[in-house]
Amino acid sequence: MARTDRRSPWRWLVPMVCLVAGLMFATSHQASQGSDLRSADTANLADLVRKAERDAASAQQAVIRLQQQVDAATHRAATGNSAVATAQAQAKPLRVPAGMAAMSGPGITVVLDDATTVPNDPAIDKNQLVVHQSDLQAVVNALWAGGAEAMSIAGQRVIATSAVRCVGNTLLLNGRVFSPPFQVAAIGPAGTMAEALDHSPGVALFKQAAGYYGLGYTVASDDAVTVPAYDGTLKLGYAKAAR
Repeated sequence: MARTDRRSPWRWLVPMVCLVAGLMFATSHQASQGSDLRSADTANLADLVRKAERDAASAQQAVIRLQQQVDAATHRAATGNSAVATAQAQAKPLRVPAGMAAMSGPGITVVLDDATTVPNDPAIDKNQLVVHQSDLQAVVNALWAGGAEAMSIAGQRVIATSAVRCVGNTLLLNGRVFSPPFQVAAIGPAGTMAEALDHSPGVALFKQAAGYYGLGYTVASDDAVTVPAYDGTLKLGYAKAAR
C-alpha cells in the first residue's frame, strides 16, 4: 500500500514568518537610521518639556542681560549726543503706559484656581474642574473696564501685545508657561474694578462654577499692589533708518 504524503504546514509557515520578520527589521532600521526608536530622551515627554522650559528660562535671562547692556550703552551715548538725549526724553513718558516700567499703588488682586478635589460623581465633566482661558480673559477684561492702569498675571506684566492663552490647565503668557493658581494683580480704583468684576457675565459664570465644583476664586483689595516691568522682547513691525 502506497504511503500518503502528508506535508507539514511548518514547511511553508516558517519561511513566511522569517520573511515577515526580515521586512520588519529592515523597516525599523530605515526609520531609526541606526538610532534607538524608544530611547529615554525621546520616550519621556515630561523630561523634554522640562528641558524646553529650562532652555527658555536660560534664553530669557540672556535677553535680560543683553537688554541691560543696550540700556547702559544708550545711556552712555545720551551723555555725549544731544539727539539721543532728546529721543530718550521723548520716550521716557511712554515707558509707563507701554509697560516698560514697574509700578506700585493701590489696587486689587484676583486669584483663580483649579478645584482641589474631584467630586465622586461620574456624570461630572472633569473639564469643569479647571480654570479656562475664557475665565482668565473675563477677569482681565473686567479689570481693564473697571479702570486698571497696570496689570500682571502670574507675575508677568500684561502689555498691549500680551495674549492670554491656555492649554489644558496651563497658561501661556509672554512666551512662558504657568500653572494654577493664577494671580491677577491690577493697579487702579479697587472699588470700581470690583464692581466691574461683579457685573461681568463671564466672571459670574466662573463664580457659579466655583461654588458648584469647588474652583478657587478670591478677590482682595490692597493699598500696595506691585506689578513688574515687562521684560520680554518687543517685535518691530517695520523700521527705517533715521535721516
